[in-house]
Amino acid sequence: MQREVRGEASVGRRRRGVTFLAVLGGCALVAASQAPAAAHGGGGGKAKEYVALGDSYTAGPLIPRQVDANCARSDHNYPSLVAARLGTNPFKDVSCSGATTDHMWKAQGTNGPQLDALGRNTDLVTVQIGGNDVGFGTIIGTCAALAARDPAGNPCQTYYGASGVDQLSVTIARTAPKVAQVLRDVHRRAPHARVLVVGYPDLLPDDGIGCAPSVPFAAGDFRYLRDTEKRLNLMLRLVAYGSRAEYVDTYGPTVGHDMCKAPADRWIEPLRPASPAAPAHPNAKGEAAMADAVLHRVGKGRYGH
Repeated sequence: MQREVRGEASVGRRRRGVTFLAVLGGCALVAASQAPAAAHGGGGGKAKEYVALGDSYTAGPLIPRQVDANCARSDHNYPSLVAARLGTNPFKDVSCSGATTDHMWKAQGTNGPQLDALGRNTDLVTVQIGGNDVGFGTIIGTCAALAARDPAGNPCQTYYGASGVDQLSVTIARTAPKVAQVLRDVHRRAPHARVLVVGYPDLLPDDGIGCAPSVPFAAGDFRYLRDTEKRLNLMLRLVAYGSRAEYVDTYGPTVGHDMCKAPADRWIEPLRPASPAAPAHPNAKGEAAMADAVLHRVGKGRYGH
């Protein structure tokens, strides 16, 4: 692979900067377009009816005890832990591994459309969605396969930026209106509910230092993939704030417990898990950490800071 000359590298950096600004601008426009004239009132306290919507990071695949084979859902995922702490009744967890925003309205095997679990009596809703729309699984597989070409470089970043525009940033921007539509329908079906958008935990070292071959990415791609996840979380935060929802940061509380850490310290399992969990997913400790983040947000009261 030929190295870029200095001028080409400079142009590439400018293009990436423009792309990132475009992503932020697009998310801000989505947020602004969804912002209501006035937010719902209400405060903290226990929720009487809690509904959890989401994908595999919510469901907790392979974490004991699995209670839904179709969705690989655990009774020790963060919604179950939150429900137990809050004493919610009823509690409906319809999260499902592999879910995209489409599955908010469409059945996924034996799991019906997730939004159908909501009702006028729903008091609390958590939503963690968007990772599969962006293509978490495909990205991980692609970057791992490309690493062999240039283990000391950034072949994955080069691959997704081959057109001069980072395609993952574009995909994140295109996912923003899909998440916004989900939140609109959540409010329509559960008009009195407090709605929390849950971000994704820290998957890779926050300092950008890699750990191949344990996590088989090229050295330069660790920073790229870290930044991609941060862009996804930023998009979710902006869309949440513009959609009468609250954002739950699970990235910050999980820094230092990524998939590169030793088994005793990590809350995210690597591609070859040592603890019961799906590859590149939270283990039981990771789900507990996300539960703590959700509970911390609930404890602040609606729209608290």
